[in-house]
Amino acid sequence: MQKQAPSLVDVYLARRRIQKNVLRTPLIESIILSKRTGSSVYIKLENLQKTGSFKLRGAINKISSLEPEAVEKGVITVSSGNHGLAVSYAAQQLRIPAYISVSTATAEHKVAAIRDLGSQVLMEGTTYDEAAEVADQKRKELDLTMVHPFDDPYIIAGQGTIGVEIVEDLPEVDTVIVPLSGGGLMSGIAMALKTIKPSIRVIGVSMEHGPAMVESIKVDRIVEVDEQPSLADALVGGLGSENHYTIRMVKQYMDESVLVSEDEIAAGMVFALDRDRQVLEGGGAVGIAALLAEKVKPPGNHIVVVASGGNASIQTLIELAQKLRS
Repeated sequence: MQKQAPSLVDVYLARRRIQKNVLRTPLIESIILSKRTGSSVYIKLENLQKTGSFKLRGAINKISSLEPEAVEKGVITVSSGNHGLAVSYAAQQLRIPAYISVSTATAEHKVAAIRDLGSQVLMEGTTYDEAAEVADQKRKELDLTMVHPFDDPYIIAGQGTIGVEIVEDLPEVDTVIVPLSGGGLMSGIAMALKTIKPSIRVIGVSMEHGPAMVESIKVDRIVEVDEQPSLADALVGGLGSENHYTIRMVKQYMDESVLVSEDEIAAGMVFALDRDRQVLEGGGAVGIAALLAEKVKPPGNHIVVVASGGNASIQTLIELAQKLRS
């Protein structure tokens, strides 16, 4: 039976459920971004979260809610990296068997980190959607519980705890910029923000290469997109054949969306490292990229950018910095 879409009450229940395993991440002011935009710009540092991304919030909330029978059998998921790492960590902490399906395009350092946490990695298929099919087959074969990367009420509520923390730390916030992919992060944060303070403007940012959620909202149905290599690999992937929650919630709560190019993403990653001393992967830097490229207009007076993840390879950051300075 399909559950109802999560509410603010579910977000507060999630916060209570996950608080022992998840960090309350800092909200810092970016002095240079503030100067460039003429606004007060703050960064919500989910790159400092355990496992290096926001994904742990939803994964802990979902797995902590499972019945004993499901816990004994184990869990499975499909991931482009960060969600798999979060599920692996959560499963390790709660002593649950875990299987993580990834495509052959998944960053090697993320796959290695998943294996280090003891999960069994299934690496088949060249795309995220093909890896999702592998995960579904294994789920049926072993009667495992699917920990969906985004389209699940517990996942959405867990990510929504970020929105509550933002308003608590910066009550005067008027604009929040959120990375947009499958919509679990956006759905949770935007629902929490709009419920607490409806006047807050919520902006989603996707990469130009295959923005599945943006294209699907345009036509009000799931659109299949061609997966292309991107610095924002955490945002890559389709919405699947069905979507019960996130398309509807993103459409309801998000005010607008913008797209950023690969060059703009690179500039955002290097800026975060150079000016704010923060390691951000491409998907975590898209909000900064959008501000630097002046794609958020008007920017607002008190802006929060969600830096969703920091699992970038050091080699990639070095190469991007050298390229931009040459």
